[in-house]
Formats: sequence, structure tokens, C-alpha cells
Amino acid sequence: MFSQLIRTNLEQSVRGVFNSLSITYTGEINVRIEQPANLEHGDYSSSIAMQMAKIVRKAPMGIAELVKAEIQKQGYMEGLLDKVEVAAPGFINLYVNWQEWAGRTFELPPNSGEKAVIEHTSINPNKSAHIGHLRNSCIGDALVRILKRTGYNVEVHNYIDDLGNQLADTVVGLLNIPFEGEHIRFGDYCWDIYSRVNKEYARNPEMTDKRTDILHALERGGENEAWLGNLVAERIVREHVEEMKSFGIEYDLLVWESSIVREGFWSSAFQLLVKTEVFVQEKEGKLAGCWVLKQSSVADAEAEVDEYNIDKVLVRSNGILTYTAKDIAYHLWKFGLLEKDFSYHEFTAGLWTTGLTTGRALSFGKADMVINVIDYRQEYPQQMVKQALQVLGYTDQAEKLHHVSYGVVSLSPASAAELGIDISDGRTSYAMSGRQGIGVKVTDLVLLMEKAIEQSRSDKSGLSSKDIATAAIRYYLLRFNLGTEIIFDFRQATEISGNTGVYLMYTYARANSVLSKAAATNLMDDALLPQFPAEFEKAESALLRHLSTWEDTLFLASKELTPSTLCNYVHTLATLFNNFYSLCPILKGAESSIQFRLWLTSRVIHTLGDVLRVLGLPTPNRM
Repeated sequence: MFSQLIRTNLEQSVRGVFNSLSITYTGEINVRIEQPANLEHGDYSSSIAMQMAKIVRKAPMGIAELVKAEIQKQGYMEGLLDKVEVAAPGFINLYVNWQEWAGRTFELPPNSGEKAVIEHTSINPNKSAHIGHLRNSCIGDALVRILKRTGYNVEVHNYIDDLGNQLADTVVGLLNIPFEGEHIRFGDYCWDIYSRVNKEYARNPEMTDKRTDILHALERGGENEAWLGNLVAERIVREHVEEMKSFGIEYDLLVWESSIVREGFWSSAFQLLVKTEVFVQEKEGKLAGCWVLKQSSVADAEAEVDEYNIDKVLVRSNGILTYTAKDIAYHLWKFGLLEKDFSYHEFTAGLWTTGLTTGRALSFGKADMVINVIDYRQEYPQQMVKQALQVLGYTDQAEKLHHVSYGVVSLSPASAAELGIDISDGRTSYAMSGRQGIGVKVTDLVLLMEKAIEQSRSDKSGLSSKDIATAAIRYYLLRFNLGTEIIFDFRQATEISGNTGVYLMYTYARANSVLSKAAATNLMDDALLPQFPAEFEKAESALLRHLSTWEDTLFLASKELTPSTLCNYVHTLATLFNNFYSLCPILKGAESSIQFRLWLTSRVIHTLGDVLRVLGLPTPNRM
């Protein structure tokens, strides 16, 4: 990575200064570099001299001159720098030799091929997927692509909660709620059934006893209700998998919650937990009869039971397992810590599933690192899984368990109105609720966006309107910081300018068009690297500087698990290229200028294409 190389060389120069002054270098100084906003202040700059002043006890300007001398002694960082300048009150400004930079390859740090298991999507299999579910899937798939691109061995899981309340409610509705309607897909029918049964619970609270009965039947298996639950879940999961595939989202393994319970994974986990002092069965109080994972802190132990710390319950007094209990067993298996494995069979081509049917022994699980993409409301249960690993002595695995939390998706007033939701109360956003039947199904959203795009475009010879729609939706859901609540607006997502997927794809197509014109008019030179100009236009310099940070940005996103980092980078790249395109004629002027700008354009295509592929967006030659 380029900036990392500069940072490493700068640190060597700092060491050289300490040695020349006979001062022991402890490595406590954090050598930082940044790209100044003003191009006149260098391509990179560091304030390291001001940090050193406290230790060396010299004026920062004098220290900066010493560091500069060390950089010069090292050959200007192996020829990567043209010059180094010192500026008050002690900045060291570095000017890159871009010709030298362009002739080199800067790789990501080597990865040992660690295995990362990423769990995402994990939609309750009781109704059609909505846009909130889609945010989870897009984040998860982007992380899959980021980690694969940075050298990890990635395995993708989709956890199917086929023993939970939501599926039980849908089964209760199918058995007890008379309903007719026009539906193309079974998941859409169940969407309405699920909403109706929850309204019935509100009118008739005693009916919730039927949910409890179904939950027991689902866990036991082998009965009418359990078979109905299996059929509902499998049919809806197939619809979910097909929907996600249209967004380029795929999985390696479906893990069914029923497999964890019926094949003894929870029993094995229970035997491990019961040997610890913090997993106990309560004898009295509100939780009498429940098996509880106690918190270690006194404050929490004395806290009253509420909707948050009730999640410590792993087995309820009626014997029903909580989601967290099954998740603990699942994670022990993910890390290869249980002496058990599933049998596997194909669900669809290339997608494997757990299950009781006779299957094959395959090498799933046994992860070095586990990443779970689950919204912020599940933070506490995720902490409980980590705590379970810790109390069992698996501290290394607990350290390698990462919860990628994100904010929910709501609707803008305009989007809510388009869906027929009453917005007369004047709220700034409208939350979705499956229980109330309020939300945007993924299929409906794609059709709505596809129609809007089809009506607005004049040239329809490039990407299909559906492909543009799915890419636009995907990027819109990725570009926000993870903790941000997204207020989804249909019109914003399809705008051709601004931070949108359409803008990025249009920029990629524009850059390709430039090279196509150059090839058609024989302007392209076979030389791999042209002679760079003695002085750059500001638009050229800004573009070069940004291109040089791609590998560093990708590496940062892989460590911080933040797809939005790449969205920020690629939007800036597209903006800088379009500015360069407007201000610097690419196909006109002196031969040397044409060749350099064509090379710069090809470099943009290479980098922009790389980012789009990592984000899961198309790379169209024309829109």
C-alpha cells in the first residue's frame, strides 16, 4: 500500500533522527500522514516533528529539518518523492514522484488466508423480505466481497430461524385466520396473514396460547404443525434466496435452527455451560425455573428484570429455548468448538443446507473469525454470545467474534405516500412493521424503481432498467454509515447526480467511452506508461492523489468492516474524474498530453471498476 509505504519510510527517518541525537527511540510516537486539502502543501504531509519536540526538546522547525535530511539520505524514499519541504510551525510536506509511483505495484498486506464466516440476511422465514432485510443483506455481501478481495477465505451463512415466534405466528394464522386475496407469491400471502394474526392477538390475547403450542410442536418436529412449519419456511426461504440473487447476493450454507436443536448441538453446548458457575437454573422470583447466564458484574446482577437483561434467559421455565441459547450453540460450532457436525445436502445449485436428511460430510465452520451482520437492536444478545464464549474459556474466539450493527430503514414521507401510507401526521419518517403489515417488500421496491428508471431514460441500449434499479437500491443502502437510520427515498436513490449508484455507473461508462473513441481514431499508444507532464493541472493532480489511496482505503474498510468507507472513496473518485473530464480535454492537444490523460483515464477505469465490483455494482460500458 502506497501511503503505508510512505509512513514506514517516514518512521525510519524518525528513527534516524533519534539515533543521530543519541536518544533511545521507544516507538511511542504515532507516525501519521495525511493528504493536505491545499495541493500547494504537498501530496502528503506530517506533523511528526511537533510530536517529537516534547521528547527531543528542540524546536519543531529544527526537528523537521533533521527528518527532511534523513529522508534525503534514504534517497527520497526509494525515489518515490520528488522533494520534501518544511513549513511552519513544523510540518513536513512530501511531494510524490508520480511517474515513479505509476510504474510500481502496491499490494495489500499479505493475508495468511484466515477463514472468516460471515452470517447475514437471516430473515425470519414467515413472510416476504422487506427493504430493512435488504440493508442487512447488502451490508453482509459487501463485507464478503471486501474480505475476499483482501485475501480472506470467506464462508457465507444464512441462518434460518424456523423455530421462532414469527414462523409460529404465521402457522397460527394459516390454521386459524380465514383469508382470501390476490397474491403471486406465497411470501406475500403470508405477509398479510402475519399482520392479521397479530391484530387478532390484540383483540383476543388468549389466542397467543396457540403460538406457544405451535412453538412446542416446531421444536418437537414430526407432527402436523411441525410439517406445516417446515413447508412454509422452506417455500419462503426459496423466495428469499431468489430475491437476493437478483442483487448479486449469494450464500454458501443455510443453517436451520431446527437442525441445531434436533441434532443435539444445543445439548452439547448445555453440557459445557452447566459446568460453569454463571449458568444456573433460577429457583425463585420472576425467573424461577429458567436457565440463566448470569452477568459477572454486581450492578447487573442486582438490576431488575427488564426487556434487555431478560435476554440472559437461555431456557425458559416452560422448556422453550430462547434465540440466544441456540445462537450460543451455533457459534460454538462456527468456531469448531463442538465435537459435532451437520450433514449437508444441496438446497439449490451451489448452495448447501443443514438438515436431517442423509447428506454429505463437508468442511463448513471451523472459523478463525466470525462476523454477524445484525441490526443494533440485537446488540445485547450478541454480547451474551460473546460472554458465553468467554466463560467457557474461549477468549481468543470471543475476541474474533464481531457484531456489525446497523440502523434500521424507514420511509421518507414522499415514499410512504407513494405506498398509500397516511402521512397526515407530518412525521419526518415512517417506520416499517411486519406485525402491522407496513413496509416495502423487496420485489415491490424493485418494480417501482425499475418503472421510474424506464420512464426517465431516453437511451435503453445499455444496462436493463432492472439492473440499474437493483444497483441503485444496493448502493443507496450501503453509502450511509452503519449506525445511521436510513430514511429511504425512491427519487433520491435513482438520481443521476450526487452520491448514487447511477452516477457511479454513468461515470464508469463515460470513462470507457473516452477510451473507445481514442481506439477508434487510433489515438491510443501501445506504450504502457507515457511520459508525465512536468507540471500537472490541478484536476490531474487531485485525481492522481486520490487514486493512490485506493489500496489503503480498501484495507481500512476490511479492518473496520465499513462498506460506507468504500462508498465515500468511490463517490469522490467519480467526482474528481468528471471534474478532470470537464476541465482537461482528453482527446485534444499535444500528443504527450493526450497519452498521459488517456493513461490516467484507463487508471480510473481500473480502480473505479475494482471498487464497483467490491461493492457489488455492475461495470457497464454504456448505460
